[in-house]
Formats: sequence, structure tokens, C-alpha cells
Amino acid sequence: MSQISGYHHLTMSTDGAQEDFDFYTKDLGLHSVKRTVLFDGVIPVYHLYYGSPNGDASTIITTFPFRKPGVYGRRGTNQARTIMQAIPMGAADFWVDRLNGRGIEAKKITRFGADRVAFAHPCGIPHELVESDSDPREPITNDVQGIGKAHGIKGIYGGLVACFDRTAMDDFLTIALPLTKEADNHEGTVYRVPDANGVIQRVEVIDDRSSPQGTWTLSGGTIHHIALNTGDEESQLKLRAHIEGLGFTDISEQKDRMYFKSCYVRSPGGALFELAWTTPEGWAKDEAPGEIGKTLVFPPWFKNREDELRSGLEEAAFV
Repeated sequence: MSQISGYHHLTMSTDGAQEDFDFYTKDLGLHSVKRTVLFDGVIPVYHLYYGSPNGDASTIITTFPFRKPGVYGRRGTNQARTIMQAIPMGAADFWVDRLNGRGIEAKKITRFGADRVAFAHPCGIPHELVESDSDPREPITNDVQGIGKAHGIKGIYGGLVACFDRTAMDDFLTIALPLTKEADNHEGTVYRVPDANGVIQRVEVIDDRSSPQGTWTLSGGTIHHIALNTGDEESQLKLRAHIEGLGFTDISEQKDRMYFKSCYVRSPGGALFELAWTTPEGWAKDEAPGEIGKTLVFPPWFKNREDELRSGLEEAAFV
């Protein structure tokens, strides 16, 4: 039995906090789930979470806006490249028209037999909305932004990884995690992420031997990691031991992310994967249910630094 059940979230480092918030909540119609700060290191940087109103796993996109510290990375090979979210069948034309009408260049493409809307975050990170059939998740609606059930984003479809040699990624994805290989052709390789609820989610891998090495650090304009859901701590630690036992020793100890617990592992193709499970309190640990994502919150270990962090953060309205 797989220790993985779908995606947990996808995380990237972006540029401006306000443009990031507007892109996800106004252009794409997602909801603010949590506003906090980077838990690692000492730089004052927001950590913003977006997804369904209740913050359901497999809907969450998270970002670190790095404009104020001015730390920027390089998109390239051996790195996660594209954020992919699922939309209902037939919704692509709506999104092409909507995004272009809002000044975001978007076009319809097809890869691995699926119609997609290709566009970019304001900081340049490629995004795709993928028409996905047989996806039981309810679309995320946003009446204020004019997005109804016929077109709303259903959640994460997957992440696309570019690497110098996708054969090196195959053992990691099929044996270490493990995922199920669905396709392997001139376009790349597709892996199905197990999900007990029947949600269709994938990792796509393409060859890229011409781009420069992509940045792996937290730096603006790049995807930082792909997070898969282990459901609980037992599954997480079993999977961690399995991966480490295969020789993938570039794997972290468990880290406390307040709302979930995480372990991180670097794949041979360069992309960083996270194994995560949501704690029982989840997003309501520091905000009331129904009110998540409304205020700026800090973890207890930053209690003595809250004023310092607030003063160092970029100004943004988040409305």
C-alpha cells in the first residue's frame, strides 16, 4: 500500500507580495488560506497560502515573495519548472479569454493528450490549467471574481520537472516514492500520484539538456518544492525510512511547519520533494475556522521577533 495520497501543496519563491496576492486571489480566484512568515533562517519574508476556502489538501499553492530582500534565482534544468492546476473539462477557453482580458498572456496548448492553458505568474514562473476528466473535487468558486463551478480550479493537477536525464528520475519516482508510470514518449514521462479519493494528479518529467542549471535555494522567480501528502505521521516516517534506505540520503529530519509536519528530499533530477501531513488542528491552529487567511500570524518560536519581522516585511494590502 502506498504511503502517499495525492498532493499536499506546491511552493515557489515569487517577487512582489501584492502582485502575488492579486494573481492568485483575483486572477485565478483562489482564497487566502494563511498569511505567515518564512520559518527558516532570519530574513523577514511572507509565506502566503492560497487554495479552497477551507484549505483542503491538494488545493494549496504557497509562495515566498522575495522582492524586498531582493534575492532572485535562475529558472533552468534540474529543477521543478511548471505549476499545474486542474480545471473542469471544457473550461480552457474561458480561462484563455479571462486571463488575456486581465493582461496575462495565455494560450491553449496540448501535452500528453490533455488540453491546457499556458501562462505565467507575474514573476515569470510557468503555470498551466489542465482540463482533467473524472476529477471528483468540487471546483473552487469565487463569486466576487466571477468564477463559478463550470470553470473554477479544482486544485493541484501536478508539477512539471525539467532535468538533464529523466532516466535517473525514473527509479526515484517509481521505486522511492513510489508513483505509477503512465506514459513515456518524446514529450516526456508522466507519473500518476496515488490518491485514495480517486483524484487525478501527476508528476510530469521532461528532458532539458540545453538550459543552465536552475537555482535550488529559496530565491525569487523559481519553484522551490513539490509536496506530496502522506496523510499521517506514521506513513511519513515509514516512507522517509524507505527512501533513505534506498540510498537517497539527502533527506531531512521531520520539520514542524505549525499546520503540517514535513520532510524534504532532493531527487536525482534536482527537484526538491516534500513529504507532508496536516496536523489535527490544521489551519485553525491560530485562526478560528471560517476565518483562516485573514490575519498575519507568527509561530510561537518567533514570539520575541514579531515586531522586528513586521517592520522588515514588504508593504501589502492583501485585499
